[in-house]
Amino acid sequence: MVIFDVEYIPIYLFIALAFFLLLGFPVALTLAGTSIMFAFFGFMFDFFPIVLLGVLPNRIFSILTNESLIAVPLFIFMGVMMKESKIIDSLLINLTKILGNKKGGLAYATLFVGMLMAASTGIVGATVVTMGVLSLPLMQKWGYNNKISTGIICASGTLGQIIPPSIVLVLLADILQGSNEQASQIKGDLAPDPVSSIDLFSGAILPGFILVFLYATWIFIYSKFFPKQIPALPNKGNHNINNYTIFKLIIAPLFLILLVLGSILFGIATPSESAALGAVGATFISFYQNKLNFENLKKVADESLKITSMVFFILIGASLFSLVFRGYGGDRLVEDFLTNIPGGPNFSLFLVMITIFFLGFFLDFLEIIFVIIPIIAPALISLGFDPVWLGIIIAVNIQTSFLTPPFGFALFYLRGVAKKTIRTEEIYRGVIPFIFLQITLMIILFKFPIIVKWLPDLL
Repeated sequence: MVIFDVEYIPIYLFIALAFFLLLGFPVALTLAGTSIMFAFFGFMFDFFPIVLLGVLPNRIFSILTNESLIAVPLFIFMGVMMKESKIIDSLLINLTKILGNKKGGLAYATLFVGMLMAASTGIVGATVVTMGVLSLPLMQKWGYNNKISTGIICASGTLGQIIPPSIVLVLLADILQGSNEQASQIKGDLAPDPVSSIDLFSGAILPGFILVFLYATWIFIYSKFFPKQIPALPNKGNHNINNYTIFKLIIAPLFLILLVLGSILFGIATPSESAALGAVGATFISFYQNKLNFENLKKVADESLKITSMVFFILIGASLFSLVFRGYGGDRLVEDFLTNIPGGPNFSLFLVMITIFFLGFFLDFLEIIFVIIPIIAPALISLGFDPVWLGIIIAVNIQTSFLTPPFGFALFYLRGVAKKTIRTEEIYRGVIPFIFLQITLMIILFKFPIIVKWLPDLL
């Protein structure tokens, strides 16, 4: 029968994966279990060459020895160490005193600190929880509208997904490198230009700042039209601020940012080497803040190990899924669909972006990166899209998955630390303008790809 044609099995595989993920099963085990189940089914009915699974040990070994992925645990360690240093907490508290007597001052302070945390930690959970604990009570006390306050906290927390050094960009670079090689084979190009973390880091810098500018513009417009919902601090008087203290607090994360990004962009170090520099720099900052002790170091090591293990466990499961998906010819199915769809390459890209956006309502960023991107990226690159530009616009799209209900992680993090006086509905409604701002950035990058490509081309 037609419904059991081998051609349709990759679709059934993907549907089964989505079904089990929505039931709440662990991501890595679901990826591996669903793939093994379909591989065994195909082998029993002579649909699938089971010998193909013999490649899996080599793939796992390749993942664990991939030099570019060494940056992942080091960047995670750097982010967790910066969180434990508590320097961001002090910076946020002092900035609110400086900017508090201006309309939207606390919102601007939250956005600025979120940008600094994004460039020095890159961990969404740490940023949202920190600002949720510190900023949100102050916003409520000063009479901020709950929707705008929760929205700016969640949106600022997601900046770590696009502003380098970002774990998302490191993982995307590795996926896009393989996709670029596969697309080059389709086009007959045997020597494609490599895609590295450096390319994506440099390409993401300007879009990241544009997104911060869009957020700040929204705060400014909102404060003009609804001044009572985003007021200034009732009790003025920032004369007690120690400017030297502010300088010391800002210089530490700026030093870390320059150390990591500067060493990468100026060719002094590879991403893995700069990640090591960042880990050492974050440890030094923690020591300077008198926060480095055995208890904190153990906590940082434990949390870094847990996050790293989760990432690589999912990556191994996704590798098995990709192997089975391609064994059934799923890559050819997707390639034929995207290359033959009416409307040309731009409509194919639009369709993929819409799909990733809606998948972000139900899947987290790791599932999208490891499962969806290896499937669609080779076809899009073969259609002529620049892999670096494609990686950045996908990264911005994936960033929305942290804000889109019902499974946006930033929403969960804030809900966990927010008081019961803030309704979940208010958190969900508060992020809507910022989701549209992220979509606006994607449109800008589509219309003006030079924004992404100018710095990588310059370097």
